[in-house]
Amino acid sequence: MAQTIDDAATDWTEQATGLDPRRWIALAIVLSAGFMVLLDTSIVNVAIPSIRNNLGASFAQIQWVLAGYTLAYALLLITGGRLGDLYGRKRLFMIGMGGFTLASALCGLAPNAVVLVGSRVIQGMMAALMFPQALSVIQVSFQPRERGAALGIFGAIVGLATIMGPLAGGLIIGSDTTGGAWRFVFLVNVPIGLVSLAAASWLMRESWAPQANRLDLVGVAIASFGMFMLVFPLVEGRDANWAPWTYASMAASGVVLGAFALYELSVSRGGRSPLVQLRLFRERAFSVGSVIAAVFFAGIPAFAFTFSLMLQAGLGFTALQAGLTFVPFSIGTALGSALSVRLAPRLGKGILLLGSALLTTGMLVNITVLHAAGGGVTSLQLTPALLASGLGLGCVIAPLTNIILAGVRRADAGSASGMLTTVMQVGGAFGVALMGVIFFNLLGTSADRAAIEVAPSLRAALVAVQPGAPAAQINAEVATFTRCYGQLARAKDSAVPPPGCAAPTGASHTPVGGALSAAAGNARATTFTDSETRSLFLPVGLFASTFLLVLLLPQARRRDQSAELLAA
Repeated sequence: MAQTIDDAATDWTEQATGLDPRRWIALAIVLSAGFMVLLDTSIVNVAIPSIRNNLGASFAQIQWVLAGYTLAYALLLITGGRLGDLYGRKRLFMIGMGGFTLASALCGLAPNAVVLVGSRVIQGMMAALMFPQALSVIQVSFQPRERGAALGIFGAIVGLATIMGPLAGGLIIGSDTTGGAWRFVFLVNVPIGLVSLAAASWLMRESWAPQANRLDLVGVAIASFGMFMLVFPLVEGRDANWAPWTYASMAASGVVLGAFALYELSVSRGGRSPLVQLRLFRERAFSVGSVIAAVFFAGIPAFAFTFSLMLQAGLGFTALQAGLTFVPFSIGTALGSALSVRLAPRLGKGILLLGSALLTTGMLVNITVLHAAGGGVTSLQLTPALLASGLGLGCVIAPLTNIILAGVRRADAGSASGMLTTVMQVGGAFGVALMGVIFFNLLGTSADRAAIEVAPSLRAALVAVQPGAPAAQINAEVATFTRCYGQLARAKDSAVPPPGCAAPTGASHTPVGGALSAAAGNARATTFTDSETRSLFLPVGLFASTFLLVLLLPQARRRDQSAELLAA
């Protein structure tokens, strides 16, 4: 412990003597970039129908527009953080920002789906170079007493960007589902990126780890291969029907990543510069906090993913309506982040207990509201639960990040930032994959039940619009609807009608077509709300687990305390 205090004193002395007077401006610059990176992980979901219609993209190509970005981003985060340590955080930030801006322009101008997929992969790679620098800049530029406020702003940005994608996409695209409005989802990044590049060049101070001398290329190769084996089946598993190779790949990734840890240990013992400093995990706050981050961030994107699907595909909300429904979540996140800055110094890890309890409660209230209102649920009814959930999210992100990184040496800032963001990204990928398995499996059983529920009202509607029609004909129409609705709900690509279920052109404008469309709409709303109601027990479990894991964290950080004593 005496060594820890001495290290803290040394680290703090280095920070105090070289404190950047423009650090708050630098923070604004890197967080604007972080906002773009995180927004691009969700905003594209809203643009998918427009992209598919406008470019004539296949279902597989559309999947890779989403998966290509996620995969490239997850693979290079650790390397991106370490490159910042080696060659300068400002330099890596500017390289990443320049590449991300260029890739965004290529996405917006893509003439076909192949170019769009390739540009999205480049976007993900550049995001991985850029995003870890945000946490590194906070870690090396701010003294401990300021770091909580800086991370509070970071937490608000992370929370807002994570769930503002549908609103931003809805505002940009509007009702244009066949034209090129989707291109502005990407092109809007270009002016923001150019301004951030200019500001970074002029206002940011360079920093790097003085003891890091070369990139561990063998470590990069092993880590990238292991991460690929882990993340690829997570993003492609559903489309592959979770074939045996997906499970084999994830299991083998554990062996590869274990070999990576052993290799990094040998590099450290040999006095060389490893990709990941394994000494980070000797700090209980970092090791336990990383587990908490993985569990916690598995719940947030998982919830946003299926909840957005329920609103748009189930309840028929437009992208803008769905985005507006999430506004209380955004407001709660901003308020919670601001609140955490004031409360975290007094409550310590208690602020994390409060935040995870609020999120757990918010999810339970969501379940109650959806169960009671069913397919007739409104945005207003969901507001209290979303507001409470947002408050919980805001109370966790910044304090958790601060606790995890509090004991990290300045020289290890990039390695720690890359490792932490990788843990968050992998946790999110696991959460989305698991939530998707639960949600889409539930859609099948819920669809059959919903079709049976609407059958009596459909039969009455068909009798009313077809006076004198034989009962056998009415029964056949109802039976066909029930069969086709269930098959369509279980299909991976809902745009392709199941065999024998394609409606004639213009059928929806006939009385019979209108009755069938109305029944399908009612059944769809019931199907999605019922599936979401039951799926939400996964986030409940994840946030409740977060609450329990927080109890394993140390209550106070000695390193921060010693640094503050030196500052006094």
